[in-house]
Order: sequence, then structure tokens, then C-alpha cells
Amino acid sequence: MPGLTRKGAKGALLDVYEDALIALQECIADLSDEDLVAVLLPDDEECKSIQTILTHVVSSSYSYAVYIHELKGNLYIRPEERLHTSAMEYVRDLKDAFEFNLKVFLEVNNEELEQFDAGRKMMTRWNQLYDIEQLTEHAIVHVLRHRRQIEKFKLLLNNPTR
Repeated sequence: MPGLTRKGAKGALLDVYEDALIALQECIADLSDEDLVAVLLPDDEECKSIQTILTHVVSSSYSYAVYIHELKGNLYIRPEERLHTSAMEYVRDLKDAFEFNLKVFLEVNNEELEQFDAGRKMMTRWNQLYDIEQLTEHAIVHVLRHRRQIEKFKLLLNNPTR
């Protein structure tokens, strides 16, 4: 397992996050360009295809880190969302997003992860209040849930009677 290298609570969060992203990268590595863009849920703009799911996951990975970065007093404008036509482009984007997370976490101490004072937490655009640990755990589960969704899409794509 790749993610056993970092120390402390912060390190554990980053290791688990990296593991989730690696598992997602492995899940999409064998996708054809056709399967990537095939529309399976036409009414769900963010999740109508594996392509839109991956675009959403990459964007969200940056967004979660930007919340933390801004909590630390920094300003960062995340990259524009980009629809790609190959899975390998998403593998690269997922790696880049994690690298950005690593840079953000350089400024985070283990003692800052868990906060009980609402004034030291982050309010998200979906009106949920998180401390750094909770938001990072949310980010990890977000990747896991969408990997599961992609695995289901792959099953549908391999079933000719869809």
C-alpha cells in the first residue's frame, strides 16, 4: 500500500487521500476514450458520464484544498474545469490536484486539524461547517463514492443490453 509514509494525524489523512486517488486512477486506467464520454445519466449534469464525474472529482479536490488554504489566510484561484477526452489526462489532473493538496497541508499542523470552535471552521458553499479534518475526510469519501459510481458505470458499459 503506497500511503503509509507520512507521520501523525495529518500524515494519515494525506496517506488515505492519496490511496483513494490512486485507486481511482487505477479504476480509470483501462477506460477507452469512447467509454469515458459515453452518457449514461443524461439528466445529471455532473455525473452523466465518467468524463463529467472525473471533471467534478478533480474540481472538488482543488475546492476542498482551497477552503483550507483560505482558512490559513491565502488566496488561490483553482484551475478551470476541463473536460478531457482520455482517461490518462484525468490521471494527470488527479495527481496534480493531490500535489496541490500536499502544498496546502505544508501549512497545517496536527493540532489544527480538529476544531470545536465554530469560528475556526470553514463554511462551505453547501452550508456545512467543517474543520480541516472533517473536510479532508469528506474529500476522501467523495473520491471513494465517485470511484464506486464509475465502477458501476463500467459494468453498464460492458453490458451490451444496457
